[in-house]
Amino acid sequence: MRIVAKARARRARRRRVVTGGLLAAVLILFAASLMVGQTFYGPAEVWGVLTGQTVPGASFTVGELRLPRATVALLTGFCFGMGGVVFQTMLRNPLASPDIIGVNSGASAAAVVGIVVLSLDETAVSFLATVAALATALTIYLLAFKDGGASARFILIGIGVAAIFNSVVSYVISRAAEWDLQAAMRWITGNLNGSSWDQAVPLALAMAVLVPVVLLLARDLELLRLGDETASALGVPVERRRVLLIVAAVGLLAFATAAAGPISFVAFLAGPIAARLLGPNGSPVLPAALFGSALVLAADLVAQYGLGTRLPVGVVTGVLGAPYLIFLLIRSTRSGGSL
Repeated sequence: MRIVAKARARRARRRRVVTGGLLAAVLILFAASLMVGQTFYGPAEVWGVLTGQTVPGASFTVGELRLPRATVALLTGFCFGMGGVVFQTMLRNPLASPDIIGVNSGASAAAVVGIVVLSLDETAVSFLATVAALATALTIYLLAFKDGGASARFILIGIGVAAIFNSVVSYVISRAAEWDLQAAMRWITGNLNGSSWDQAVPLALAMAVLVPVVLLLARDLELLRLGDETASALGVPVERRRVLLIVAAVGLLAFATAAAGPISFVAFLAGPIAARLLGPNGSPVLPAALFGSALVLAADLVAQYGLGTRLPVGVVTGVLGAPYLIFLLIRSTRSGGSL
């Protein structure tokens, strides 16, 4: 018993260290996002803006431009990280990410059609993208789970759905007028340019409802990792929990996509990296969400100031995520198909 108690204490300590370290990284990157730019503002000036003081130059640059952008980056990264790890854990496969299985592609296709074909305004486009993400996830779920749980079928159907939606996006973009292309590209690569409180506030309200749901179901999510039969034997109402988790995760992903577009590979990377940092130390849901926030904040700094030209944040995260996807596929081949 003493050995077991020591092992549990060691795992709990590692979990606290990892979670605390990720939280510190998010706070440091958030502060850097407010200070760094064409004009550098020191911590005292940024703190003055945050506390409501009037600071010449900084009040506008930090308060009106950098603060909403950094807030949207933090919140979207949190949502992508949490939503992605829910899918990956529930389906027991790191390829079961919204980037891969079509959820983000459904939102992007709907948004591009709304912009180019229907000429909708920004609010209507965001609503259409959110509904499309939810409908895409529901369709994949109904097709994949009609005979019971099957993660491989879910992933394969999702990849096929993503291919269909990507074809729709390519066709619509090829026929778009020049003035629609810039707005449409935000929904293809993911972009924080023009972020404002109009994007941050609805996202924060959605998170206030959905994040507690995922955290409360984190234990059941870990049991679902063991398989449907085992989870059911341990008292988990499998189908009800799965549907609730999918709805909550897709809601987070949909609102994040509506705020900043489908920022590539954040949902794909956050879960596996958080799980490696934690080891066998319980649910990676919160660490994955924090890692997602840190990743988007860091990638946005690099995209704005680290490459000599300003790029959409999704370009940087895509450069990071693509090699990891190739690594997973190579490892799957070498291990006989097991990820």
